[in-house]
Amino acid sequence: MTDYNIYGTSSHTASELVRLAGSCLGLVFTERDSYYRGIYHRADSPDGEIEIQPNPIPGDDGEDDLYVTEHPTIQVLLLTTTPAPNPALRAQMVAIEGLVHLKHESW
Repeated sequence: MTDYNIYGTSSHTASELVRLAGSCLGLVFTERDSYYRGIYHRADSPDGEIEIQPNPIPGDDGEDDLYVTEHPTIQVLLLTTTPAPNPALRAQMVAIEGLVHLKHESW
């Protein structure tokens, strides 16, 4: 099973969220560049991976598209992918001021 969660904030920039999440989790994020997602940050942990990216991503038409269309006011996203539900990780994420849980999927 894979557990996938999306958190979001309009209170922090991506750089601020990288610093806050890195400090909270004891992880180091590396910056990456993707044609599809733009600049994002990724950290791998023994429990899975965490990515921080902007919600507005580069569109094919030169206009930005939203990664999470149902939350247009959210500017920065934090995505977690773990092999199983991780309530401790979820508690750590929602403990970051200004970060809210937006979506959960398991498959």
